[in-house]
Amino acid sequence: MANKKILVVGSANMDLSMNMYKVPEVGETLIDDGGVAYIPGGKGANAAVALTKLGSDCYFCAKVGADLHGQKLYQYYKEIGVNTSYLKVDRENPTGLAVVMKESDGNNRIIVYPGANSNLTVDNINEAFECQPDALYLGFEIPFNIALSAARIAASKGIPIFVDAAPAGKDYPLENLPMLEVFSPNEAETETYTGILPQGTDSALRAALALYKRVKAKYIVIKQGERGAFVYDGKHFFVIPSIRLGKAVDTTAAGDAFTAALTIEYLRSDSIRNAVKYGVAAGAITVTRRGAAASVPTEEEVRALVTKEDLI
Repeated sequence: MANKKILVVGSANMDLSMNMYKVPEVGETLIDDGGVAYIPGGKGANAAVALTKLGSDCYFCAKVGADLHGQKLYQYYKEIGVNTSYLKVDRENPTGLAVVMKESDGNNRIIVYPGANSNLTVDNINEAFECQPDALYLGFEIPFNIALSAARIAASKGIPIFVDAAPAGKDYPLENLPMLEVFSPNEAETETYTGILPQGTDSALRAALALYKRVKAKYIVIKQGERGAFVYDGKHFFVIPSIRLGKAVDTTAAGDAFTAALTIEYLRSDSIRNAVKYGVAAGAITVTRRGAAASVPTEEEVRALVTKEDLI
């Protein structure tokens, strides 16, 4: 079977990763020896790397600056095997930067400075569709109107669309999106979109119903971290529990790995249940590793865990 060709339209960032015992309170100064590093990140890039590691032919449409960070990101994507034919250079703005503050319990807080990501254009996207993808993968770390344009181009060509709905914006006109295959926010993003925090089955169902009224999607898949994932198709729902492989050391990119894995397995199997199980396995491995793009697992690693846990 030929590898699925997936076009990712999204963000490319360099992450300033800061490990700390805890985030300081207002006015507080802390001295911490957790470590600081620059590592490849960005939700679009994380997904592109994950899709490549998981066995797809991934084309990445994004923008980086004409700076050292942009050069390093380009080289990293090439080494991983991501197709960079549609990775453009913005000579007026810096490469996107994300400041990732990671606490000792594995949770993180992220601030993104978009830089070149804000200047991705419809012309860039039209050019990228020349690769004739089997699917479009979208995130919202680029301007929403650009993501919307990409979705509409894909819909006009009959290409299935998978949306990792992060970061969330209360004013995003989700109703304007064309028919999607999967719309997948996490709990915090779901609360932003609906006003409902989905931390149990009842609240998750209410949130999914609210999303389904706004978003035209075959499946709503709510990522619930250690609670697993909640799936709703407009009539029925089911929950796939999480897999625990030990202490979570870093949740950065776990959601990106989940949605990327879900996407590639859904295209292979045409089964949303199998796809979500595959995504849960990918996310479970990712949280046991530090870093963003570098923490996502390979196809062999996810398959081994799926077999061990007898998931599919």
